[in-house]
Amino acid sequence: MIRDILQWPDRRLMTPAETVATVTDEIRAIWADMIDTMEAMPGQGVGLAAPQIGVLQRLAVLDCSQERGQAIRMANPEIVVASETRNAHEEASPCLPGVSAEITRPARVTVRFFNTEGEIEERAFDGLWATSVQHQIDHLAGRMYFDNLSRLKRARLLKKAEKRRGR
Repeated sequence: MIRDILQWPDRRLMTPAETVATVTDEIRAIWADMIDTMEAMPGQGVGLAAPQIGVLQRLAVLDCSQERGQAIRMANPEIVVASETRNAHEEASPCLPGVSAEITRPARVTVRFFNTEGEIEERAFDGLWATSVQHQIDHLAGRMYFDNLSRLKRARLLKKAEKRRGR
């Protein structure tokens, strides 16, 4: 089921999500809705965090594949290793449509999370996958991608977004 995406500055987007105690059928159903919602985003999103749909649990999905249908479902993702090498990617969010910013993050990360079976898994990501997983983990901490910008760049981006909304 496609869910509505919260719009900035909804307070839930600034609230750290709760840890998931165990992977249940309810959690799997939320992941399924998240994937449906991500696939329905304009330009097909490459990731979604549960707080973006108003679910304040540490859940995320990613699919940066060309062919799609390769979504990775994560509960309680945490970065355990981050490369010193950094990459810059243009990032955006459906929570603040119409604007984006170049964000520099580690080029490669290893993430530990609970998978769909409720087992701990560690997986290495690079390129767009690494950017997306870090972006989703930010959401789970109550942060938006633009929180990584300088105060001035953040203010400009939010002002531009506000102007676009006013149209």
